[in-house]
Amino acid sequence: MRSSPLATTRQANGDAALLRTPTLNEDQIARFKNDGYLVVRAGFDGNEMRVIDAWAREVEVMPEVSGRQWVYHEKSLKDPDRQLIARIENIAPFHAGFGELSGALTRAAGQLLGEEAVLFKEKINFKMPGGAGFKPHQDAQAGWDAYADYFINVLVCIDAATPENGCLKVVAGQHRRGLFRSWEPLTEADMQGMEFVDCPTEPGDLVFFDSFAPHASDANMTDATRRLYYATYNRASAGDHMARYYADKHKNYPPDIDRQAGREYRFRV
Repeated sequence: MRSSPLATTRQANGDAALLRTPTLNEDQIARFKNDGYLVVRAGFDGNEMRVIDAWAREVEVMPEVSGRQWVYHEKSLKDPDRQLIARIENIAPFHAGFGELSGALTRAAGQLLGEEAVLFKEKINFKMPGGAGFKPHQDAQAGWDAYADYFINVLVCIDAATPENGCLKVVAGQHRRGLFRSWEPLTEADMQGMEFVDCPTEPGDLVFFDSFAPHASDANMTDATRRLYYATYNRASAGDHMARYYADKHKNYPPDIDRQAGREYRFRV
């Protein structure tokens, strides 16, 4: 995996900011455009990661209340009788820290988008011991083209992510093929010639990848949780769609607390 230094500047709100604002250089932007993803080591330092870790722990224990952050659970693959937190979405509107984090990442996302960036969605994937992986897919396959034509994802590694605990797997260069199909994971035929490569990360590392970049991950069969924060951005010229996106998603795949008894909900992509 490639890595390179990351320039940072203090956020506009001055000394009140707890996080730096990552900034990419021309070489990093060029490599992102070529590969469809970019790994940047130590985007946030140890002090910043202690803050982000504390924020993630706060979010994990926040009460599940309808109309606030969205919590999704899953059955453990190690113990089917145990329920795990799979991920928590829609955090920034209800937690000032993640509001700051998603804001701190906006500048670098905008550099890759070529203009000012707007937050589209965000989440923490917890992948606790026994947490499932994700089949190979493009994020754009989840109907995102209804909102804008192009998105940038920014991953912030909170816990060390390894091949053993289900780190991100990525494929270089395949983003140029555009969207395969909406609402369907990639098929074996689609993946002919694709080489999914493990992308291990340490706390503070950042990974940028676009909405057409194929990616996947394996289950976590270790004894430790592997948390990754994801923030997704679109071009400001395409509009601010976060509220609409979550309203639309709530109709078909709401957080667990808002689900109707007896109705089946299926995660497709």
